Amino acid sequence: MKPYFLLLLLCPLLIKAQKKPLTHDVYDSWKSVGERQLSNDGKWAVFAINPQEGDGNLIIQSLQSPKKENIARANESKITFDSENVIFKIKPQFQATKDAKKAKKKKDEMPKDSLGIYTLASTKLSKIPKVSSYKIPEKAGGWLAYLTESPAPKAPKKDSTAKNEPKKKAPKKESEDNGYKLVLLNLKDNTEQSFGFVTEYDFPKYGKYLSFVSTGNDSTLKSGVYVYDLEKGQLTTVFESKGKFRKLSFTETGDKLSFIADLDTNAKTQISNPKLMLWKGGDKTAETIADNQNNPTKDWFVNADYAPRFSKDGSRLYFGTNPKPLMPDTTLLAEEIVKVDIWNYKDVRLQPQQLVSAEQDKKKAYLSVYDTKTKSFAQLATKDIPTVELAKDGDADFAIGVSTLPYSNAHWDWHGQGDIYHINLKDGKATQIAKGIMGANSVNASPDAKYITWFSDADTAYFAYSVKSTKVIKMTNDKKFTNADEDDHPDYPNAYGNAGWTKNDEQFLIYNKFDIWAINPTEPSKPTNLTNGREKGLTYRNIRLDTEERSLDLRKPLLLRVFDNKTKQSGFVSYSNSQLTTLAMGDYNYSFSAKSKQSDAVLFQRSNFRECPDLYATDLTFKNIQKISDANPQQKDYSWGSVEMVKWTSLDGIPLEGLLYKPEGFDPSKKYPMITYFYEKESDNINDYREPSPSRSAINYSYYVSNGYVLFVPDIVYKIGYPGESAYNCIIPGVQSIINKGFIDEKRLGVQGHSWGGYQTAYLITKTNLFAAAESGAPVVNMTSAYGGIRWGTGLSRQAQYEYTQSRIGGNLWDKYPLYIENSPLFSIPKVKTPVLILHNDADDAVPWYQGIEMFMALKRFNKPTWLLNYNGERHGIMQRHNRKDFSVRMSQFFDHYLKDAPMPKWMKDGVPATEKTLNYGFEATK
Repeated sequence: MKPYFLLLLLCPLLIKAQKKPLTHDVYDSWKSVGERQLSNDGKWAVFAINPQEGDGNLIIQSLQSPKKENIARANESKITFDSENVIFKIKPQFQATKDAKKAKKKKDEMPKDSLGIYTLASTKLSKIPKVSSYKIPEKAGGWLAYLTESPAPKAPKKDSTAKNEPKKKAPKKESEDNGYKLVLLNLKDNTEQSFGFVTEYDFPKYGKYLSFVSTGNDSTLKSGVYVYDLEKGQLTTVFESKGKFRKLSFTETGDKLSFIADLDTNAKTQISNPKLMLWKGGDKTAETIADNQNNPTKDWFVNADYAPRFSKDGSRLYFGTNPKPLMPDTTLLAEEIVKVDIWNYKDVRLQPQQLVSAEQDKKKAYLSVYDTKTKSFAQLATKDIPTVELAKDGDADFAIGVSTLPYSNAHWDWHGQGDIYHINLKDGKATQIAKGIMGANSVNASPDAKYITWFSDADTAYFAYSVKSTKVIKMTNDKKFTNADEDDHPDYPNAYGNAGWTKNDEQFLIYNKFDIWAINPTEPSKPTNLTNGREKGLTYRNIRLDTEERSLDLRKPLLLRVFDNKTKQSGFVSYSNSQLTTLAMGDYNYSFSAKSKQSDAVLFQRSNFRECPDLYATDLTFKNIQKISDANPQQKDYSWGSVEMVKWTSLDGIPLEGLLYKPEGFDPSKKYPMITYFYEKESDNINDYREPSPSRSAINYSYYVSNGYVLFVPDIVYKIGYPGESAYNCIIPGVQSIINKGFIDEKRLGVQGHSWGGYQTAYLITKTNLFAAAESGAPVVNMTSAYGGIRWGTGLSRQAQYEYTQSRIGGNLWDKYPLYIENSPLFSIPKVKTPVLILHNDADDAVPWYQGIEMFMALKRFNKPTWLLNYNGERHGIMQRHNRKDFSVRMSQFFDHYLKDAPMPKWMKDGVPATEKTLNYGFEATK
C-alpha cells in the first residue's frame, strides 16, 4: 500500500485522537444564546452570544440577506416599533471594569456604559458615551430618550490679580439625587432636545409624549414634572414645586399622567405625606387626588412605593395606600434601643418570615381605585383581604380578593388555603364567593371578566364563578386533569395548568398530562379533547404567539409544543380546524423564542446532549429552517460523549427509566469508572444540553463524561413514609444493571447528589458499600432535628416538607417518630465505609447547615474518611463564580483520587489551616 494512501486512511483516526478532554479552564469561554427578538416586520433577528465570563456580542442578523452585524459588549437591546433601528447599551470591557475594581476606583470613576444606535437600512452604527438608561415607545417608532452624564465643566483659571472677591455659588452637579441630562432624539431626522437634572422619565404606550421629572437647574427649568409633546415640539409644565416626584404613569394614549409627589422638604419630618397627582392633557397643572387628608380609608396615607397605574381604557386610576407608619422614638441613643424578636404562638406569620419580609412589609401597599369620571374612591384591599387582583386589565367593574389570614397560623401547612372574594369597584364591597380553598392563589378572571376561576387542591377540580349569575360551577369532575396517578407525595395532587380562555370567554382550555381539553362553563359535563395525545403518549401544550393576546381564537391555527413521553422526542405541531399537523419533531429539546408582530417569522432553539441550544429562524410552516447562531464552534475540538435511555426494574417491581452517558469513543470491552447522580426523575431531560460550567452543587455531566467517566442518572419513585428505602430500591438495582453490561469497573463507583439528592446519597452509603466515593451536598441526615428547623430564605417552618411535600414522611414527628428515625442516615453512620465529601455552606437558606456538621462530626467520631467544604456566605447552592470554580476542582480531585487512582491533593491529605484559607491553597497533588 502506498504511504499516502495509508495516511489518508489514518487521517480520521488522527483527527479523532486529537480531541481534548474538557478542563476546568474552558468554562469562562463557553457561550450561550442570550436575549433574542424579532423585528415587527420579521426581517431582522437580534440576539446575544454571551460567554459565562467576559465580553459578549450582540448579533443583528438579516433574515432575507447575508447582512450581519456583530457588536461587541452590546446588551439590553430593543428594536423600534417601526423596525428601523436597534437600540442597545454597550458595556465597558470586562477586564477594564475588573482592573478598576482592583484599583479601588470610586463609583463615579468606574467605566460607564455607552448607548448604541444601529440603523437597519443603512447599517450605520452610532455610539453615545456615558449613558445610564434609555427608553423607546412600545407602540411607536422614531423616538429615543436617554439619560447621560454631561461633560464635566472645565475649572476656571485663577485670577491672581483678584482680591477679596465674594465666592461664587458652586454650580449644581449631576448625581443620582439631582438627576442627569435627558436627551430626546428624533431617529428620523437626528434632531435632539435636552433637559437638565432629570431623575425619571417615560413614554406612553403609543408615544406622542415624553414625561420627565427634573430637580431644576434654576434657569430654564424649575423643579417639577413636565410633558413634552413629540408632534408639536412643545413643553408643558405639569406641576412645578420643590419636592420629590416619582412613579410616572401614563394612560396608554398619553391623555392622562399620574405620579407621586412628596412636597415636604423639611428633613426633620419623620413621616412624609405622599400625594397622588393626576394631570389631564390640557390642564394647567396637576391636581392632588389623594393624600393623608383625602383618602379612601380614613387616616391612611398614599403609598409612595407603589406605582399608580391606569385601567386599559384610562378611566380608572389604581394606586396604593397604607396605614399611618409608626414613629420611632428619636430620644433614644442607638445603644439604648432594645433589639429582641418575640415569638408568639398566636403569630399569623413566624418571626423569621416577618424578618425576611420586613423591608417589603414596611412598603406594603393596599390597592385602591380612583374613578376619573365620577371622581370617587374605593378601597379594594384591606388588612383582612390584603391580596387583590384586577380583572380585564382594570376595565372590569370588579376585582378579585384573596385572604389566607384565617388559615395562616398552621405553619406546618404550605397549601395556601384561603377565601376568595368578588370586590365591587364602585364601593369596595367584598362578597365571599369561595371559602377555605386550598390553592386559593391560583384564582384569576377570564379575559372578558365573565368568570372567576380557580383550582381547588382538596377537590382536585377546577371551579368557575359566574359573575352574572353569581353561581359557582364545578368544571371538572374527575382526576384526569391532575397528576393523581403519578404523584408520590403525601399531599393533594396538582393540576397540570391551563392554556387560558377562548374568545368571548366561551371555553376554558385545561391541560391534563397529555391533552388540551375545552370546557364550556355552561356545559361542564361535556368537555372536548382537542388533541387526543394519550393513546400515543404525546403531551401537547399551547405556545402563546402573541404575548398581548388575552384569549385564544380557535378559528385560527395554534402552535403547540409536543413531547413524546415514550421516545422523549419533542417538536412543534399546528392545530387548525381540529386537525394536528407535525411541523418539526426529533431527538431534540425544542423551545420557542419569539414571533414577529406583522409576519409569520419565528425564532426557536433546538438542542440535545451533543448540540448546544443555538437559534433558528423560520416561519409558521417550519419548512425552511435557517440556523443563525453558532455559539460554541470550539466544542468540536473536545471529547464529548453520548447519552442513551436505559431501563430496569426496582426492588419493588416497578419498571424504571434512567439516562446513561458514555465517553466519546466508548469501547464496551473496556472497564470504566462510573458516577451515579440523581434527584428524583430526570429521564425526560435526555435531550438537554449540558454545557461545561462550574458547579453550583451537582457534577457537570459534560466535564465528567469528557474525562472518561460513565454517568448514570436513574429515575426514582417513592413510597410514602419510606423515602430512603425507596431511593435504595430504585438506584441500587439500576447501578447493578449497568454493572451487568460488562463495561463498568465495579470497584470504581461514585455517587453524588445535592439537597434532596444529598440526603439520598447519605442514606445509600449507610445501607451499601457498593460505592468507592460519595459526595453529599447540603444533606438532611437527621430528620428529627431538621423537622423543627426553619428555611431561612423564606422564614417558613420546615415541618410541611416532611408532612406533605418532598421528604414524604406523611405525618408529624410525634405520630411518625419511628419513620423519622428510620429515614435519618445519622443513626446508621457507624456502618459507613465509603469516603465522603460533604458540601454545606454556612448561609444555607434551605437546609440548616448544622445538618452537614452533624454528618461530618458523626463520621469523624468513627474515624471515617470525610471532608466538609463550607463556602463562607454562600447559600444552598454556590452562587459566586470563583467559589463554584473552586468546588468544581475539589470535587473532581476527590473523585479522581478514589475512582482513577489520581494522587490525593494536599487539602485532602493535610487539610488547610484556617489562617491560610484565603490563599487558594491545596490544589496541588501530594508528592
